[in-house]
Amino acid sequence: MQNRRELLASTAALVASSALIPGESMSASPTLPPSSTIRPPVAKKEPKRIEQLGRVRTDDYAWMKDDNWQKVLRDPSLIKADVKAHLTEENAYTKAMLAKTEPLQKAMFEEMKGRVKEDDASVPAPDGAFEYYTRYNVGAQHPIYARKPRGGGAEEVLLDSDALAKGKAYSEVGAADHSPDHKLFAYAEDAQGSEVFKVFVKDLATGQLLAEPVESSTGDFTFSPDSQWLFWTHRDDNGRPDKIYRRPARGGAKDDVLIYEEADEGYFIGIGRVASDQFLVISAGNNDSSEALIIPASDPTAKPKVVEPRKAGVRYDIEHWDGDFIIRTNVGDAVDFKLVRAPVADPSAKNWKEWVAHRPGTLIVGTTAYQNHFVRLERVNANTRIVVTEKGGAEHPIVMDEEAYVLSLEGGYEFDTPVMRYVYQSPTTPRQWFDYDMAKRTKVLRKTQEIPSGHNPADYVTKRLYAKASDGAEVPITVLMKKGTKLDGSAPLLLYGYGSYGIPMDPSFSIRNFSLVDRGWIWATAHIRGGSEKGWGWFLDGKRFKKKNTFTDFIACAEHLHAAGYGAKGRTVAYGGSAGGLLMGAVTNMRPDLWSGIIGAVPFVDVINTMSDTSLPLTPPEWPEWGNPIEDPEAYDYMLSYSPYDQIAAKPYPAVLATGGLSDPRVTYWEPEKWVAKLRDHTTATNPILLKINMDAGHGGASGRFDFLKEIALDYAFAVWAVEKGWEKA
Repeated sequence: MQNRRELLASTAALVASSALIPGESMSASPTLPPSSTIRPPVAKKEPKRIEQLGRVRTDDYAWMKDDNWQKVLRDPSLIKADVKAHLTEENAYTKAMLAKTEPLQKAMFEEMKGRVKEDDASVPAPDGAFEYYTRYNVGAQHPIYARKPRGGGAEEVLLDSDALAKGKAYSEVGAADHSPDHKLFAYAEDAQGSEVFKVFVKDLATGQLLAEPVESSTGDFTFSPDSQWLFWTHRDDNGRPDKIYRRPARGGAKDDVLIYEEADEGYFIGIGRVASDQFLVISAGNNDSSEALIIPASDPTAKPKVVEPRKAGVRYDIEHWDGDFIIRTNVGDAVDFKLVRAPVADPSAKNWKEWVAHRPGTLIVGTTAYQNHFVRLERVNANTRIVVTEKGGAEHPIVMDEEAYVLSLEGGYEFDTPVMRYVYQSPTTPRQWFDYDMAKRTKVLRKTQEIPSGHNPADYVTKRLYAKASDGAEVPITVLMKKGTKLDGSAPLLLYGYGSYGIPMDPSFSIRNFSLVDRGWIWATAHIRGGSEKGWGWFLDGKRFKKKNTFTDFIACAEHLHAAGYGAKGRTVAYGGSAGGLLMGAVTNMRPDLWSGIIGAVPFVDVINTMSDTSLPLTPPEWPEWGNPIEDPEAYDYMLSYSPYDQIAAKPYPAVLATGGLSDPRVTYWEPEKWVAKLRDHTTATNPILLKINMDAGHGGASGRFDFLKEIALDYAFAVWAVEKGWEKA
């Protein structure tokens, strides 16, 4: 199971003709006051004494947490008055301080938007008599979900999510799918940014929505293979997935039947189908252990049956192929996972037979199945490859020859087909969609990501470097820059990192990052421990009592880059979001001298308080990642020793931009709010510390594809402003 805190992974782009060039002025109207005369908000202090495990800490800003935060997530207008007033003041201060960057923000936004094909469409996915796809109208923020007859014919619009969003401050369709018989279409909408979804079902014959949507869902749902039932995951008042229900596909709330309830509040749960459509699967787990339960498609109302009972430290997930279950597991010493086969009649662990052996450093990321082929995705040294296995055992890989790239599988609907779809991209190469005939071993390019404003990969360079960590570990770094960039320390550097939950920062293409790169910046991604770029052991070496490896790896990457002429002290901005915001907070405390600026997007910085608050959605599920400071004194002490909020001291901190969302259930708004207030109170430097809270969104920021780009443009303009010390300019 993948943890849910994360979001922000970087993408990339090319610059439009309106781009500013290095050294170009950011000046705005001469009527703007100098930044030095704008006074920052001063947050009131209400010391709160907290005693825990015989230890005492004081929190001056605990008042910023709204006691009714669960209700605020669903209705942001309920925020208490003093918190709203302070956030409003902080937003006004940030806007005033960054006023001189508004022309740059606008230019960057227009560049990013210029790299987006406004009437873009996905490659249609065939399924039976139809092919399904999404497309955008010019100017639309949200996609249209549609289908056409497979042999050609008129389009049928299943959902216009741009029309759905009209008149709403926030609207995001988190999932959408049709029933296997093609008669129904379901979609999950979050209308607050709080990740509380309603699931709507549409009758495609009449075009009408069924009377009763599913309320309070995680957005996770699936139809039964016979199309008669809808299964969905419930979200409780604390924002956790806790139950799975079944209702008739055309039914309502009165028909709901509870089929599974998770007793462990630390487990995430979900429901789906295997590729063969022979079984429904309930998955439960965290980053330490997992469990799967199966329901046969031939009897969708049957009681779920456990494949193998959960056991501490053992993770597994299942696929169905060639008459057996194929199980990806770390059982035994298979840190980077292996594949085993198990009979459908009794798939328990006593019957698991090794099929693909464990290979240290080669992480089996995931699998999928087709009638005559089985496919696995592997990651080796921060790059990915696809391996195809035929019935009978013959296998062959799909690899590329760039220094840094990523291959990914794009799931389809059809099982009995020799054609698999995959996507190839790199920091310099836009996405390419290929249909690959696994029997003939031939491929057809179906689509190349179009960059309307133009893009020539040959104008850029991608490199893979390695920094040596303090314990000797080799940390990969992916670098993107313009060809001919001088490596003498003069080019400003943006260093991006994440490093948690085993989530890798793949070397992907971004329609955004070129707005810095084309201004002479170097963009670097640090593949630090805590991610899984070098295998699951790379993750294990950056969690719990090894968490500080994540931070020291990032610092080692910065120092290695500087030593090689990629940026320099005073010309480097660090950037990370969510758990990557924890990284930002930690390295800001540990080495404030390295950075001219820090961008902490929805930053998880109040670690000890958050991991001690069991009412928050992600606290119990994430104890395996961080430790439990409520019961374990050693975990408390170690966590406190790096918690960014708690480790703030009298230091010359760099310029900081912290962002958040009022409806965010993953990193609540008060974390960046408290962090900024305390940083501002303790810093011995005059560098500005800014907070921007989106009052109408959650963890992912604005929901529209263009509105979101405006938020990224602000981040990037801040980076330029921080390197140029724009607040010192008249």
